[in-house]
Amino acid sequence: MSKVSYYTEEGLKKLRDELNHLKDVERPAASQAIAEARDKGDLSENAEYDAAKEAQGLLEMKISKLEEVVSNARVIDESQLDTSKVLIHSSVKIKNTTNGMEVKYKLVAQSEADLKSGKISVDSPIGKGLLGKKVGDTADIQVPNGTMTFEILEISRG
Repeated sequence: MSKVSYYTEEGLKKLRDELNHLKDVERPAASQAIAEARDKGDLSENAEYDAAKEAQGLLEMKISKLEEVVSNARVIDESQLDTSKVLIHSSVKIKNTTNGMEVKYKLVAQSEADLKSGKISVDSPIGKGLLGKKVGDTADIQVPNGTMTFEILEISRG
């Protein structure tokens, strides 16, 4: 069964651009590499040909997986998001109850996650722990070095 994933308009465009690059640039390059290796003679002892065929197989597998992701992707209209609880594409301001540090994250699909820009995956431990919480709730989240407790301070769109 295919898994529906939710993306921003920007995130889905990035996926489609990557897929087009693989199909329009990488695929012809792989075919060219196979043709060049084939021209070098005996295929039974041609490691270059075997490597090019293997690379092509891996590329086709990557294209196939990306096509499946794109076909099951849905764009979320962020203006319609419910801000009463934490959902995918919510921006949430949380406070670490241990050290008082406050941070703001946007919960996104795994392929859009980028910690440097404050986007964390809904599949990450923190993302999973925040989903469904409301302002004022606390979330006890299991992380590799123990349990962290966060207080939800604010939930907003985008």
